[in-house]
Amino acid sequence: MIVVLLGAPGSGKGTQATKLKDALGIAHISTGDILRESIKKGTPVGKKAKEYMEAGGLVPDSIIIEIIAQRIKEPDCKKGFILDGFPRTVKQAESLDGILKESNLKIDKVISMDVTDSIVIERLSGRRTCRKCGVNFHIKYNAPAKENICDKCGGELYQRNDDKAETIKHRLEVYRKDTYPLLEYYKKAVINIKADEDIDKITERLMALIKGK
Repeated sequence: MIVVLLGAPGSGKGTQATKLKDALGIAHISTGDILRESIKKGTPVGKKAKEYMEAGGLVPDSIIIEIIAQRIKEPDCKKGFILDGFPRTVKQAESLDGILKESNLKIDKVISMDVTDSIVIERLSGRRTCRKCGVNFHIKYNAPAKENICDKCGGELYQRNDDKAETIKHRLEVYRKDTYPLLEYYKKAVINIKADEDIDKITERLMALIKGK
């Protein structure tokens, strides 16, 4: 089972991919997580990606495609995987088709998670991330027990540069410009769902779609 989740930053792709991963027993591949880990480790790819991500732009296709091609060959992807944050451009989608074809694989579901800009800004600007373990909290929806302290490890919580309001607005502009064409590319397969509702209700709808109900 191979599922592609499309949607603007803050549409809930990561949250839902995590839930689907547990329910379906397949891998969750988040390009954002992979890149942030590379940045944290100071790898060559991480250093290149850092300046793009902090400015709210997209990391070049060549870097992303290389990362994904390597990731889907790992053992935990044998039963399938959920792609969260990839593809983001038509070029990436075309490359993905080529990568999958080499392994006689194909995408089973393409789901677009639709949400309004105001909700995206509220969700992302309120997010706080632990400097130590990387766990995310939200000042409104998932606040830590102690302000600015991680419940899991006691690390300091901070607001990422790409979660600040002005950067979020720019990220949405970039998304519309570079990613909306994907909806046309996948128009025969894409399924749209509203993603501004209760998290558990969205999960139920996604599971029903994936299982073909």
